[in-house]
Amino acid sequence: MNDDLKALIRTIPDFPKLGIQFRDITTLLLDPAGLAATIDRMVAATTGPVDLIAGIEARGFLFAAALAVPLKAGVLLIRKDGKLPGATIAEDYALEYGQDRIAMHEDALVPGQRVLLVDDLIATGGTARAAVRLLRKAGAIVEQAQFVIDLPDLGGADALRADGVQTDALFAFEGH
Repeated sequence: MNDDLKALIRTIPDFPKLGIQFRDITTLLLDPAGLAATIDRMVAATTGPVDLIAGIEARGFLFAAALAVPLKAGVLLIRKDGKLPGATIAEDYALEYGQDRIAMHEDALVPGQRVLLVDDLIATGGTARAAVRLLRKAGAIVEQAQFVIDLPDLGGADALRADGVQTDALFAFEGH
């Protein structure tokens, strides 16, 4: 399923470091039919109405904006801390070595709004799980997340499901 789209993803070995197989979506973005099919299939996988599509910086912004139009939803940006003007709320999360922090505008949503979380790829799930915590802290109802690519060996999608979030990806790549 979705092998036509999976074939549009370029793999770059040893990037950004030795042993990593980087899954590059730029080749998918360059293909008009593939990009359109990606958005159509993500829209079809969306459960129920949503008020906002939350995109995680930076590639998640592309998919969030494209999904928002047919879903008749707004776009909420989740960015690295310090990148948004105005008052923000933030959430820390663990990295392999150290910590990072993501933020959103404190007035980006009205409590009770239904939010779909979107990004290009789910790996360990650290950023996505922090985004769910951040959205829920602001009062959002976050019950689903969608990704183009899942790296199931890293466990992120399963971790999101354990957090009560229906998690879907169009296809998976085994390994790292």
